[in-house]
Amino acid sequence: MAQIDILKAVKKALERPVKRNFTESIDLAINLRNIDMSQPQNRIEEEIVLPNGLGKPVKIAVFASGELAMNAKKAGADLVISPEQIDVLKENKTQAKALANEHDFFIAESSLMPSIGKSLGPVLGPRGNMPSPIPPGSDVAKPIERLRKTFHTLVGCESMAPEEIAANIETIIKRLETKMDKQKIRSIYVKTTMGPSVRVL
Repeated sequence: MAQIDILKAVKKALERPVKRNFTESIDLAINLRNIDMSQPQNRIEEEIVLPNGLGKPVKIAVFASGELAMNAKKAGADLVISPEQIDVLKENKTQAKALANEHDFFIAESSLMPSIGKSLGPVLGPRGNMPSPIPPGSDVAKPIERLRKTFHTLVGCESMAPEEIAANIETIIKRLETKMDKQKIRSIYVKTTMGPSVRVL
């Protein structure tokens, strides 16, 4: 993939009207096709720095209430966090940091996003772990299944030049393509910690 295409996606991801009170990270998500990353034979044994290490099952936490919370448990979420627990985590920074470090991805009922941003943004944001919102009544099983097939890594932060971030992404994609059939890469997205995903491939 040409670096110029990657650079365009990076610049678009960096375009946002809201300035946060922390330096946002830049995340790369590579969705794989027909690959179970929890199986040893499918692990990517490469020296690519990941926020949570390599070769371990993806852990997903869901902020939800009511029926969405029950469905998240049925869908295999590793942890379901109630609205009441958000306030508890706000007051317990040690517990909040442990939560952020132990889980790779977070999903949240859309109505809880303002509370999560206010209470846990300073902890989740810098780690690139702000939740993906999901509307009440949606099928939470689909995003959980999708995230379990996602290769996710930090590729920089917003204070870096877009060209530097693009070069990091290009290096990772090239390394990944040497380890697997290109047809197994379904899609690639780049995003800032709290910004929308921008498709690279």
